[in-house]
Amino acid sequence: MPAMMLLWGVALVLATAATTYVLHRKLTHGRGPEPDGVFWDLFGGLVVIAPAIIVPAVHWSPAGLIMVFVGVATAAGTLLSIRKVERLHAAEPRRRAGFPDDAARHENILEQWRQYELDPARTIDFPAMTDVRAAETAALTRAMREAEYCKVTAGTDYRAAVERLAEALAAAERAAGVPAPALPSPR
Repeated sequence: MPAMMLLWGVALVLATAATTYVLHRKLTHGRGPEPDGVFWDLFGGLVVIAPAIIVPAVHWSPAGLIMVFVGVATAAGTLLSIRKVERLHAAEPRRRAGFPDDAARHENILEQWRQYELDPARTIDFPAMTDVRAAETAALTRAMREAEYCKVTAGTDYRAAVERLAEALAAAERAAGVPAPALPSPR
């Protein structure tokens, strides 16, 4: 019985921490959560969390309360840890000039590319954007790797890597036949 409680406790802690982290990221970062994604992340976490509370409670009644406490404490600890890390990152001086702007541009470019990966309609309309056999798409994936490498490695030219990534995405979109975005009209 103690081994089973320990096993379910570990499963509960891991599932609660992962679910809390993923939901926090989706709800606080980006342009807003996608309800479908939030639902499935929550559902996936509850598939492990609920049995990790219920199964031990069936064998020993106080175990349910203990597991609920462990789950709540894990969620609270995870949120506190996330906030502490976010504060540390916000206070950390950047080693390279222009890093926040470059990082935001890098993320915007990746978000633009993700639309071709995650949106079935765009994947169907522009299959070359996900086909690395196309020279431009292969160059795009190399540029993505380079930009990510430069982002985490000191002494590299991150800004130039992000610029090459933007150029590679534009070239891949042209080769795939993606129409250029309409320019806003002057008022």
